[in-house]
Amino acid sequence: MPFSIIRNDITKVKADAIVNTANPKPVIGIGTDSAVYKAAGAELLLEARQKIGNIAPGHAEHTDAFQLNAKYIIHTVGPAWIDGGHGEREILHACYENSLNKAAELSCESIAFPLIATGVYGFPKDEALQIALYEINRFLLSHDMKVILAVFDRKSFELSGKLVGDIEEYIDEHSAKEISKTEYCGAGPYARRMRSAEYAEQKKMTADSDDASGEADDENEWEEMPETGAVFSEAAAPALPDVSGRSLDEILENTGDTFQQRLFQLIDESGMDDVTVYKKANIDRKVFSRIRCRQDYKPKKKTAVAFAIALQLDMPTMLDLLARAEIAFSPSSKFDLIISYFITNKIYDIFEINAALFKYGQPILGE
Repeated sequence: MPFSIIRNDITKVKADAIVNTANPKPVIGIGTDSAVYKAAGAELLLEARQKIGNIAPGHAEHTDAFQLNAKYIIHTVGPAWIDGGHGEREILHACYENSLNKAAELSCESIAFPLIATGVYGFPKDEALQIALYEINRFLLSHDMKVILAVFDRKSFELSGKLVGDIEEYIDEHSAKEISKTEYCGAGPYARRMRSAEYAEQKKMTADSDDASGEADDENEWEEMPETGAVFSEAAAPALPDVSGRSLDEILENTGDTFQQRLFQLIDESGMDDVTVYKKANIDRKVFSRIRCRQDYKPKKKTAVAFAIALQLDMPTMLDLLARAEIAFSPSSKFDLIISYFITNKIYDIFEINAALFKYGQPILGE
């Protein structure tokens, strides 16, 4: 996939270019800078770095990678965080933009970044992540390159507090509903009918009680009983054809659209061209070409969902598309709940979604 987030030491990542958060002066700094020098060969790298001289904050220069598993090291100088009022954000944007452009100038096919300036420079990690994702997204819309964001561990990878809170609340709420309904009422159509009957009887009894006490009935007091896993309702699944009075051969000769056929119908309806769709879906161009050429293509779940995000599908349409690839959603799956959270809230930024999936230990979208 064009963009990925991995848990690894930046010096151990294989890529054409490795980005180093460099000291502005040609000396060995601390943190990531020190680790890069040590892994590349300190004497060789320092000699090459001294030929460049000072590097201004936000700028990017390159040297050979020497003993690293890369062709180049791109050195960029991040901002030291003061209070956010001294151009820190603008400098960090420039670090990513200039590093990516430098990699393109060097004809790199891949580049790996650490989360720049979040170590000893003290840039807030959640803001740094948003800036990184913004610049990487903007670059990949017009370039073909594999971009890797390497973080040492998930503890150093922070989403905004509000987003984390909202996602965790959403997961807890829907997981609790699913568990309580399954344990208490069971599952399946019969159990749902029983629950509905019990609910109707309870409502009637309460209404009779209110009438007897002379209290007015509030028409907004009662809501329809939610089904188990409401965000994945049965109504969202594609309707099966009426097979009464037809032979099995006739039925099998008239199967519905495949995933591939329905996908390209949705792309046509969206008004977007193929390139825009596969870039917004974080899908490699070669993978997309294979999908277009194979009517029987069966995607991985993360690939199918990525297309749904790129096309900004609502929940029923996405579930219909996935069902054509024999892929189901479950209210007991953390991956599925995270995706449903973003779709329900009409947030279709695949980079933001992938950051959340990584944070919660789930596979990220794309291929």
